Amino acid sequence: MNFIDEIGLAELAGMEPVAESDQFAIYAAGADTYLLVQRHNGTPWTALRLSGDGIFRVGSLLIDAMRHLYRDVASNLSPIALEANARRRE
Repeated sequence: MNFIDEIGLAELAGMEPVAESDQFAIYAAGADTYLLVQRHNGTPWTALRLSGDGIFRVGSLLIDAMRHLYRDVASNLSPIALEANARRRE
């Protein structure tokens, strides 16, 4: 794994994007290597080079982080919490 401070379209030419969103993309770079590229218009594009195994390991960590970040949101949307909030407003 290594971090690339700045990457441009020239370096990505010929690479196949395997996943894209509005600000991120993952490119297959060959030899079981992938580039996670932040493609934000307001800043220079940066990348993280990962192995195929690294993609799975980072993906698992991101899932754990999402559970942590949204635990409060989910608990606030539970039927019990919604009912309690409705009672407080009355």
